[in-house]
Amino acid sequence: MPIRICHLITDLDTGGAERTLVNLVTALDQTKFSCDVVTLLKPGSMARPLIEADIPVTSLGMLRGQASVGALLTLVRHLHATKPLILQTWLYHADLIGMVAAFICRPKFLLWNVRCTDMTQGESEKPIRWLVRTLALLSRRPHAIIVNSHQGKQDHVGIGYHPRRWINIPNGVDVERFSPRYAERGTMRRRLGLDPNTLTIGLVARDHAMKDVDTFLCAASLFCKSHHQVQFVLCGDGFSADNATLNTRIASLDLKHHVFLLGRRQDMELIYPAFDILTLCSIYGEGFPNVLCEAMACGVPCVATDVGDSARIIADCGVIVPMRTPEALAEGWRTLLERGPGRLGRCARARVTERYDLDRMREQYQALYESLAEPRSA
Repeated sequence: MPIRICHLITDLDTGGAERTLVNLVTALDQTKFSCDVVTLLKPGSMARPLIEADIPVTSLGMLRGQASVGALLTLVRHLHATKPLILQTWLYHADLIGMVAAFICRPKFLLWNVRCTDMTQGESEKPIRWLVRTLALLSRRPHAIIVNSHQGKQDHVGIGYHPRRWINIPNGVDVERFSPRYAERGTMRRRLGLDPNTLTIGLVARDHAMKDVDTFLCAASLFCKSHHQVQFVLCGDGFSADNATLNTRIASLDLKHHVFLLGRRQDMELIYPAFDILTLCSIYGEGFPNVLCEAMACGVPCVATDVGDSARIIADCGVIVPMRTPEALAEGWRTLLERGPGRLGRCARARVTERYDLDRMREQYQALYESLAEPRSA
């Protein structure tokens, strides 16, 4: 009989944790594992691949920022009906609500996830501080806490997390979907409205304070002074023509003819290979940035700030720079060009294939689930 696992997450909008959940659940051996996914809010766009894979998706119908006793009762009824051996929760709100539901329903095992580093640093993150501190006090309740980054574990230990057991499972990337497309680069750029022969530096993120887009734009302005033939691409939620604040900032830095806004895309395997360099300039919160592994799998070297496990992921296949320092970021791009993007891109692809392949992540999760299901784990 397959091992039954219920995954509880806030929603299935585009994001690192959401993408990892979808990648994991669709990759598991369905003859050995039976999964369903429950979302606190409306599911979002990433529910589609789950539904297409015949994996049940249930929404509790909560509204963002509003607690709901009715949603909790719906979750309790769902757990009573499906009787999972394992309840695995993803992200802070799901950790808390899942713990309350597990106290009532008593699934044999409760697993939390830590998918980030310290998220309480930013001014916009104040509402989440009480939640993180509450979870720290309750962190011995789950049977284990899964963490996807070394820095995430370290930061949460500092916050006060003291679980019975930490389990480190890095994210995995589908290296067949995300692969180099060197021969198609020119064609892909034309489709995106980019010059096929111009140095292209990309930022894949969302328009949020933690992503520090202003440092990227300031670095772009500095870089343009020495490299006139360069185009910068912003891809993700909020990076669209209707973002008046962003467009004003781009114009103030005289970057209107250098910056291209793609908005949210669902075909990232066709976006990364159009870049010569991928940039991550976040200043907090990142644990294991999926964008680095996805770009590297496409043979695109990265320049990233020293946040989360970025330096551990990139190693000597890219460049790490200090946070909030446009001059350092611009110099990082120059350094990477001097070292050779082509050579570093091949190095990056090999590193991800060896260490962060999706199959490797799947095998680690399957081994964890099977170890819990063994009689001696009772």
